[in-house]
This record gives sequence, structure tokens and C-alpha cells, in this order.
Amino acid sequence: MSIDPDTLLGILAMAVATVACRLVGLLLPAGIEWRGRLAAGLEAMPPAVLAAIIAPTLLATGWAETLAGAAVVVAAWRLPMTAVIGVGILGAAGFRYLLA
Repeated sequence: MSIDPDTLLGILAMAVATVACRLVGLLLPAGIEWRGRLAAGLEAMPPAVLAAIIAPTLLATGWAETLAGAAVVVAAWRLPMTAVIGVGILGAAGFRYLLA
């Protein structure tokens, strides 16, 4: 088994971005009130990183995964996180079964 250097670099970059998002909350003082664009940017960072990781997979792997991703987006508007994860898993399995 060989490891593609580009894939390894992509995985490491995503890991650094994920750890950086988590460390921002730990390193910044809790007593500071963030306002305006900075607050909006800090709140948007974790979903943006998650979307950057997931979107290429949803759009490049096939119709089943793309449809499951769309179902997850719709479910995320109303359901709690655990239910959204279930919708994603069941949606991917169901669409793979239906489209195979």
C-alpha cells in the first residue's frame, strides 16, 4: 500500500484546520465579548471547515451520496444533530440501494 503525497497533505491540512478551530475557543479569553464581523467569522469557522471537507465527497462520488447530502441539509434545519446523522446514514444506504 502506498500513500499519495497530495492526499496525505490534504489530510494533514484538514487536521490542522480542525485543531485550530478548537484551540481558538480554548486560547481566547472567555470574558471578552466578541462583536460584529469578528464574532460572525468565529461562529462561521467550524461549519465552513466541515463543508469544505464534506462537499467534494458529496459532489464527486455519485448520485446516492449527493442526494443523501441534500437530505441532511434539509434535516439539519429542524432536527437535532443525532437525528441529522441518522438521516445521513440511512439516506446514503437507502439511495445506494435504490440507485444500484
